[in-house]
This record gives sequence, structure tokens and C-alpha cells, in this order.
Amino acid sequence: MRESLPQHTVVLLGAGHTNSHVIRMWRMQPLCDVQLICVSDFGMATYSGMLPGTLAGQYDLVEMQIDLVRLCAAAGVRLLRAEVTGLDADNCELLLADRPPLRYDLLSIGIGSVPATVPDASGIGLAIKPMQTFLDRLDQRLAKLAEARLSRPWRIAIAGAGAAGFEIACCLPSRIRRAYGMAVPEVTLVDRSPEMLSGMPARTRELARRELAARGIQVLLGREIVRIDENGQLCYADGNTLEFDLVIWATSAQAPPLLSCFDLPTDDRGFLLTRDTLQSVGSDAVFAVGDTGTCENHPRPKAGVYAVRQSPVLWENIRRHFAGRPPVRWRPQSSFLSLLNTGDGKAIFTYKKISLHARWCWKLKDAIDRRFMAKFQDYQPAMRSEALVDPSSPMYCGGCGCKVGGDLLSRVLRRLNNPPASHVLVGLAQPDDVALLLTAEGTATVATADFFTAFLDDPYLLGRIAALNALSDMYAKGAKSLGALALVTVPHGPPAEQEQFLLQLLDGSLRELRAADVPLVGGHTIEAAQTTIGFTILGEVAPTALAGKGQLREGDRLVLTKPLGTGVLLAAHMQARCQSDWMESLLDCMLTSNQAAGAIAQQFQLKAVTDVTGFGLAGHLLEMLQPAGLSAELSLAAIPLLPGVRELLGEGIESTLAPANRLAGSH
Repeated sequence: MRESLPQHTVVLLGAGHTNSHVIRMWRMQPLCDVQLICVSDFGMATYSGMLPGTLAGQYDLVEMQIDLVRLCAAAGVRLLRAEVTGLDADNCELLLADRPPLRYDLLSIGIGSVPATVPDASGIGLAIKPMQTFLDRLDQRLAKLAEARLSRPWRIAIAGAGAAGFEIACCLPSRIRRAYGMAVPEVTLVDRSPEMLSGMPARTRELARRELAARGIQVLLGREIVRIDENGQLCYADGNTLEFDLVIWATSAQAPPLLSCFDLPTDDRGFLLTRDTLQSVGSDAVFAVGDTGTCENHPRPKAGVYAVRQSPVLWENIRRHFAGRPPVRWRPQSSFLSLLNTGDGKAIFTYKKISLHARWCWKLKDAIDRRFMAKFQDYQPAMRSEALVDPSSPMYCGGCGCKVGGDLLSRVLRRLNNPPASHVLVGLAQPDDVALLLTAEGTATVATADFFTAFLDDPYLLGRIAALNALSDMYAKGAKSLGALALVTVPHGPPAEQEQFLLQLLDGSLRELRAADVPLVGGHTIEAAQTTIGFTILGEVAPTALAGKGQLREGDRLVLTKPLGTGVLLAAHMQARCQSDWMESLLDCMLTSNQAAGAIAQQFQLKAVTDVTGFGLAGHLLEMLQPAGLSAELSLAAIPLLPGVRELLGEGIESTLAPANRLAGSH
């Protein structure tokens, strides 16, 4: 994690071709005193050029995906999974749902486009965007058709006879046959245009028509769809109808609804209007790239080839901005190579007036696509300041994995001269998750402190997890929390950046404290080289109701409320080896409160309860067993693990505290 906060911030909204190129270049050459943040709805980005091949079974799903969690970790880029609600261009702030605004010096918006759809009363329509979820959504629809056991062919319409619609029409039947061998797909390509593949040469259109005819795929042109009725019928503008079981929307691009919330100039279709430099005509600090932007001097069809060519221009203009140099201009290419996958080991090649349909064309397309994706699927962390790094030194985890070992701590506590006090019911003499102090009224005051070094570079999420972690000790003891004191160290940096950082950190904390009805009543904040965040929680409990650690009895059963492996996954994330889906499961686990589990423990009057953190299951279980003079047997096969943990352990990745925890397990 950073030892100081940077002066400037560049935010990438969306991870399309152009913005992903910036992340890739950042990995190789980050800008001094600038942080890069990528805001995305998903932890994966998909390459549309390989979607037809994936439908046809020519690629595995992972081959068309860019793991943003790993790519950003490797590049030293902060990834925010957040919902964007608007833009305050005057104050250079991106507005987010459920968290404070995100300040930027430069913002690049690359959220693509969406297919145009119509009202759908039957729910049979399926848009190809967002592409990250398209295959899952498609498979769910196909499974429902299979469950219906139709005695007739599956009637599937593909709305849009452009390049995407044509490729899907060619490749979708292969996916259906592989999954449901007995199913017979009856595919129809529908478009309001009088010709398919509009803008392509006549020879290309003829090759495409022949291919579709050979496969028995019907083409209906000049048919404008106005709605889908409750019976699944496509209703056309001319009054005719046609019934289908599934409609896939691959129509011409329209602007994502979010762009209308940005209060920036747009073209007549709602896309952000830009100058030749890719900057918004309404704000020099905002770039709009790929399908998201329309260059006022060079309007072009919405196609990925233009986004690819914009990539080096965007990167160069970001660099020039911070160097105080004028931006360069984007000049779109006058023509480009087109390769349409027909899903049978062939592709239709088009360049200028040349059109061919052959196997070598598919091999060319495959080579181009694989070479393109290889640039973004290299997740090896960049080596920076090599001279300052000792490769033999361990990489330390953050979070609870940064705790000192339990044996070391116990040895130190035994050597301390800490006098007993009659009002201390639970303290260092019998260590537990909380301290318990007797008050005059017969109740007991409970106090616990928990803090850790940063293990994520998103301060808002870090604050949420820190609050939940501190409250967890109270839930384990059946205590009522009355107030929280924050303990924070903020990295050195410009005051404005420190303010933003602390705001995100504490706002995230308060989200969880409010949910637990625990007020933040004070704390202490200092500057330091490394971020730490934690809380002292104060509460109360009846002394007889405290669920202590050392009250195990022979024959007790061990219950875990969450799967294990947090430290392993965080250690992998430090090495850019934690996959997106693993990270999603990890965050879901860490952001799940133990309040409900604590309430169940109280309901069933459990007497031996603890909170498992950095010492691991073995370390914390040992702390429970020793006071009771007992031992325990664990079935490794019965211990639940977070997704990815078993694979990472097999690769030799472990938490920093793993050696100390193994020592504890040998006692």
C-alpha cells in the first residue's frame, strides 16, 4: 500500500478497450505523484470480438475475459466496484451511490453503448449488454426452453443484422447443440434496415447471405420491431406479428442511460460530444472514449476498432496533461480490416473492396484476437524500485494477518508486571476478545480494541471492514455496544487528498456502525507512513452472561459461522493472483456482519465463543482449549474454505501468520 498520498488522481469509468490500455500502460510506466482509479460495475471485462467464438465453442469463457482485479493489482491501480449516479463536472467529482463522491483531476469515461430495445411484455428479450453477464443469462434462458420440452424447434430471433447479429446467428446454434443435442434451433435475423451488414461492401453482404441461407437461417429486413406482446410475439411497425421463444437484442448502439446524468454536451443520440483530443466539449478534465464519445469533427460508427486506435491518444494526453504540454489529436482511420466469425472454422474477410470467406481468414482473426488479449491477461506484478526491494524478504499481509504471533504475544505478557485489580473481571490474566470491568451498579463495562494495517487500497471498503471486525468481538461475547472510538493513521500527503482519504475511510466505517446502532464518539488520528484503521468499542453486559473463551466442556461441538482463508486470499491479492470471483466471495464474507451469528449464540446460551481473526482457527481454538484443559480433533475435510483458497494453498501461497499458526496447532 502507498506510504504517501499522491497529489493528483486520474479516474477511469469503465474498462473498455481504451481505458484498459491505460491500465496496461500504467503497469509499465506509472506517472509520478498520480494515482489511477478504475471504477467498474464488474470485476471482469469482456472482449466482444471473442464472444461469437465462445458461443461456437472455439474459446473457453476465461479466454475472452480480462480479470480486472488481477490486472489492477498487478498495475498498482485501485479498482472500485461502485455504482455511479452522476457527475459534478464543475467540482471534478464523480458521484457514487452509498459512498462519498470521488474527486478527480482527469476522468476518462468509457462505458460503451447498449443495444436499442423495445417494450417487452413477455420478458423473452435478452440484450447482449452487459456482456459480462450475457452468457450466464443466455444459458438460463436456454435451460428454461429445455425444461419446457417443446416438441417443435426453438424459435429464436436475433434483432439487429449488423456484424454482431450476423456472428451470433452463425455461432449460437453450435452452443445450443452442444448443451441440448436434441434441440432444434430455428434462428431468424431481423432488422429494420433494408439490407444486412449495412456499410459493408456488396460482396461481403452476398457472402453473408449465402452463409445464412446454407444454414437455414431466415433473414427479415425492413421490419421495425415496436414491441413484444405478452404472448412473445414481435410486433412490427407495419402491423404484422411473429411469435418467438427468445429474442436476442444485438441492435445498433444507443447511449447508456447513465450519460444523461452527466450534464455534458451530447450528440443527437445521447453520446458525449468530444473534440479531436477526445476531451468533452464541456470539460477539459473529462475524456469520452470508445462508443461513449462522438468526435464532433470526425463522427464514426460505433465500432471497437476506433476505440483501439484511440487508446494511445488517451494515454499520451493523460501524460501530457501532467507534464503541462498540449494534447495530441485523434485522427480516425479511413478504413479498417473486418473479420466476421461464421463459427465453422472460417471467417469473412473484408478490407476495402476485398471480401473473402475462408479458413485462413479465421486463423488470422484468431491470431489477432489472441495477441490482443495477451496484452491484458499478463497479471505479473510490475517490478518497481527493484534496487530498494530485497527479493528474499517476505511479503507481509495486511488486515489481521499483520498481527504478531500468538506465542510471541503470550511470552511478552507473562513478563509484564501488571498488578491485579478487583474491578477487572476479564483482563490480561485471562486474555479474551474483550476486557470486562465491574461497575458499581452490578453490570460490567466491556471494552475491546481492534485495528490493522491497510490490506485494500479502497479506503471506503477498508473502513467498513474495520468497523465490522471491531464489532465482531462484542457480538461473540453477547455484549451491547454503546460507542466507538476510531484509531486512524493517514498517509502523508496534500491536505486535500488526506481529507478525501479520511472521509472515505470514516464514511465507510459509519455505514456499518449506523447499521449496528453504535455512535462514533471520538478517537485519534495521526499521520504515518502506513494506513491503519481500527476502533475501540465500549459496551456493557451482565457478568454472568459473558460468553468466555475458556468455558469449553468435553463433548462440545465446534461451529464456524464463516468459511476460512481470508489471509490466504489477501496474500494472493498482494501478488495479483486472487481472481475476480474469489475476491468477490472474499469481500462478501468480510462485509457480512456477525451480529446475527452472535444473536443465535445468545439464543442457545452458548458459553464458549470467540472471534476468529489473524491467529487462524488453530490459534484461536488453542486459546479456548488451554484454559479448559482440553484437546480437540478437527476434520480438515469438514472445514469450510472460501473459493480459491484450496488452489492457492496448493501453489504455496499463505498468510504471513501461517508459520506462527502452525506452531500453535502443534501444541
